[in-house]
Amino acid sequence: MIKYLMEKEFKQLLRNAFLPRLIFIFPCMIMILMPWAANMEIHNIYLNIIDNDHSTLSQRLVDKIAASTYFRLTDLPDSYAVGLQAVEAGTADIILEIPRGFEKDWTNGSSPQVLIAANAVNGTKGGLGSSYLVQIIRDYAAQLRAEQPAVLPSASGGVPSIQVSSQNLFNPYLNYKLFMIPALMVMLLTLLCGFLPALNIVSEKEVGTIEQINVTPVPKFTFILAKLLPYWIIGFLVLTICFGLAWLLYGILPVGRFGVIYVFAILFVLAISGMGLVISNYSTTMQQAMFVMWFCMLILILMSGLFTPISSMPEWGQLITYFNPLKYFMQVMRMVYLKGSGFADLFSQLLALLAFVLFFNSWAILSYKKNT
Repeated sequence: MIKYLMEKEFKQLLRNAFLPRLIFIFPCMIMILMPWAANMEIHNIYLNIIDNDHSTLSQRLVDKIAASTYFRLTDLPDSYAVGLQAVEAGTADIILEIPRGFEKDWTNGSSPQVLIAANAVNGTKGGLGSSYLVQIIRDYAAQLRAEQPAVLPSASGGVPSIQVSSQNLFNPYLNYKLFMIPALMVMLLTLLCGFLPALNIVSEKEVGTIEQINVTPVPKFTFILAKLLPYWIIGFLVLTICFGLAWLLYGILPVGRFGVIYVFAILFVLAISGMGLVISNYSTTMQQAMFVMWFCMLILILMSGLFTPISSMPEWGQLITYFNPLKYFMQVMRMVYLKGSGFADLFSQLLALLAFVLFFNSWAILSYKKNT
């Protein structure tokens, strides 16, 4: 039975002269144009400082950085390895390591060197965060020179300063396309597998063909599944095309495995299509459904971390993002593409997407009214 229902759906889809073209032209345009146009602002950068000197001058530097409005000092780890674990876990965006002998080198007229290691999964955030930190360190060096003019002649005959060496973790060249392209793939799946099938159901309500289905012995679960499966197949086909375009156009391949992406994509598609079905069940016209879906899409995108990092949002905004399935799948895509994360690293995202799958699909099945 489901075979013939799916055949009907594909015929209806292909009968439309415009929609099949749009389905394949849209991802190509998104992948080619959008990575060049996206931009972000950065606030609330999580910082770990490793103070190996534990001197007065190093503590003053720590205090000066902590007082900045750009950074949130989250921890003072004992070693660089511990700080790097915080970056891996996502609890730190930047590590600043102050070496031993920092105060001694400055007092002797040498230029001490500090290390900045930035999480460059978000290249813009890592680059701007490092720039903010370098500027604070330079201001601190100028302040020390003003306080201690006696140390101005250095051993090399120049003016002493604090030298900064930088590392960009996971994205050494700060290529922002590495950050944007995986997230744009999430947007495509949301549109193709979440909202298009929901609009298809509402269109059947408007033309009256859904009433013919309602009086047949077709179970509502079978009917809904037949509505969704063609778009799921198209969605995964488009996702695969996007992988190829990302490689051909930008030379971008995931550090992790494609299998991890596909498993999470299945969960995300189930969740977002369930959400679309809920909207379609409560909509009676295409205009009403499109208005509600546009509203939901706008909120989901803006609150997903696509353009603005979630940590830069106000606290009430960060709370809202916990109920956004796009947020979790974007995290998965970016972590697999740039960090090579596996299932063990993505366990919290796995649980969140499973919860969305159960919630939205249960709601969709219970809210669908079928007259027998």
